[in-house]
Amino acid sequence: MGRKWNNIKEKKGDQDKQRSLIYTKTLREVTKAVKNGGEEVDSNFLLRIALEKCRKYNVPKDNVDRAIKKGLGNEDEGYEDIAYEGYGPNGVAIFVEASTNNVTRTVANVRNAFNKCGGSLGTTGCLQFVFERKAVFEIPQGKIVEDDFTLDMIDAGAEDVVLEDGYFTVTGPMESFGAIQSKLDELKITAEEAGLERVPLTYKEIDKETWKIISKLVDMLENDDDVNKVYHNVQYDESFAE
Repeated sequence: MGRKWNNIKEKKGDQDKQRSLIYTKTLREVTKAVKNGGEEVDSNFLLRIALEKCRKYNVPKDNVDRAIKKGLGNEDEGYEDIAYEGYGPNGVAIFVEASTNNVTRTVANVRNAFNKCGGSLGTTGCLQFVFERKAVFEIPQGKIVEDDFTLDMIDAGAEDVVLEDGYFTVTGPMESFGAIQSKLDELKITAEEAGLERVPLTYKEIDKETWKIISKLVDMLENDDDVNKVYHNVQYDESFAE
């Protein structure tokens, strides 16, 4: 399964259009990380990852410095984290994580995306038995030895270690996040992504036409400034990419 459930992906060939959106969301991660864990990179694991993303996407240093100051001063412009749950075509479960300073605007945009793609926004908690929150780390393989690394991660509390497309996906219970993070620090290994993700407990099989509509819905949601991440429970089939 690997990285299939996390639907934030780089849009190939569409990077100019996406740059502003990437800057906005990455800088918000910096501010949130500083607000929750301070500005010391050595002790703030999530800040380290957010700053790595800023480097990867060439976010200007002035913007990063402002995002750090904003986090230190708790100047988050009234942003709050909010989740939306709903169903796309053929009963595909869609979970949306957002940060917003205007709930009315955000819920209207999210509902509009669902409606345009033949889906519907549900009530809070309607997907509680479809997704489970897990500690998830995405790590480039590089020179890491798979067998040794897998044992180290399991010792630290991971349930699953999958190597796919040159990346390890390490998954564990929500409570194991800190222990896995500490083990990675000890091994001097840097994750490219880390956080509490929503992993499907059940998957939905669909056809290629439905996948096209689900992809359109996910893109519409991800292209909203307020949306951080979108999850779905589609059983991915390689034929979708053909």
